[in-house]
Amino acid sequence: MNWLWLVSYFFGGVFAVNAVPHFVAGTMGRSFQSPFAHPLGQGLSSATVNVLWGFFNTAVGYLLVAHVGAFHPRATSHILAFGLGALLTGTFSARHFGQFHGGNAPSNSERTQCPAPSAH
Repeated sequence: MNWLWLVSYFFGGVFAVNAVPHFVAGTMGRSFQSPFAHPLGQGLSSATVNVLWGFFNTAVGYLLVAHVGAFHPRATSHILAFGLGALLTGTFSARHFGQFHGGNAPSNSERTQCPAPSAH
């Protein structure tokens, strides 16, 4: 097995997962962060830009998985490489975009379990 194939499958997972929030937000008509917004990584891009960016990410992910080497969905190493790219990107995205959309704040149930600070 060629290790460069695994690198390609890893980045295929990165691009595939990165496509999801952009494409979904765009098709819902919502603006969302994209590399084309200002400030970079924080500003919002239009829904149309996000649909196009999501589609581009899908196409790149597909090309990296389906046209490099011989990807086999039953080959553990192939799925692990793809899955690791997807997991790391998903985790990074959750942390990064959560700061803008409230996803990093504790839920109400977590807040009620913590004792209130005393006013001594």
